[in-house]
Amino acid sequence: MKNLVYLSLFFSLLFLNCSEDKDDNIVNQNDLENLPVDTGGEQTANVLGSTNAIYGHYIYTPSDYNSNSPDYPLLIFLHGSGQVGNSQNNADVLKNVFYTGLPSLIEQKKWSPKYPMIVASPQLTSGSWNADDVHNFIKYIIDNYNINTNRIYLTGYSLGAYGCFTYISKYGADSYATAIVPIAGGGDTGSGSQYTSVAVWAFHGDSDTSVPTSRSLDMVSAINAANPSTKAKVTIYPGVAHNSDTRTFDGTGMGTESSDYDAFNMSIFDWMLLHEK
Repeated sequence: MKNLVYLSLFFSLLFLNCSEDKDDNIVNQNDLENLPVDTGGEQTANVLGSTNAIYGHYIYTPSDYNSNSPDYPLLIFLHGSGQVGNSQNNADVLKNVFYTGLPSLIEQKKWSPKYPMIVASPQLTSGSWNADDVHNFIKYIIDNYNINTNRIYLTGYSLGAYGCFTYISKYGADSYATAIVPIAGGGDTGSGSQYTSVAVWAFHGDSDTSVPTSRSLDMVSAINAANPSTKAKVTIYPGVAHNSDTRTFDGTGMGTESSDYDAFNMSIFDWMLLHEK
């Protein structure tokens, strides 16, 4: 009888361990646990031409960051069409990127992810986000800051969401990013196979007349048809137009999403940090 109890316990533990191994959300976060707590860092303006970066940009560094710091995760934010500007001619134009997203949260002192991250927010001078330029910008940040290259993430709104998709659609597994969060955007549905090693969580309002909701839905369907290592997700807000950005970035949209799609059940930043190369 005693042997049967031990045998039963053995198989129970074996089953538990196997179950945990199959959970895609269980990752080693020791590298994050060892980072100093961010008590409030600094967001610095770098106008176009003041650095070797292809874009003028803001860079946020956590409170204890310095040249001897450990490597931090990097989050790139790509803005929408209304925030385009040339800060080389007018430094104040760079403040346009404060309209929404990470620069806005940081400026309002509402940026408080579970683990500290460096945030880079570039500004377009014209046109759309070019995949090669985004790639080169990320390389510039890697070369000039202490970056954990296994933990690089992209998010963007509207034109910036298209930029996220455009970047992965071109670079695929060779991109620097391990996860992206495009909000109210779309992409090339013929490029689903480029996303097999990149996690995707898209957001959209179902009453968006600027960018049809189908753009996100079709993109996620195309990605999942290619059997990615992490299934792409899409969260839809009922009755919401093109303004699906703030509620996603600050988390206030949790609980307001449609039950027909993926639940908005955790901060997008915490979700990003579940993924690493």
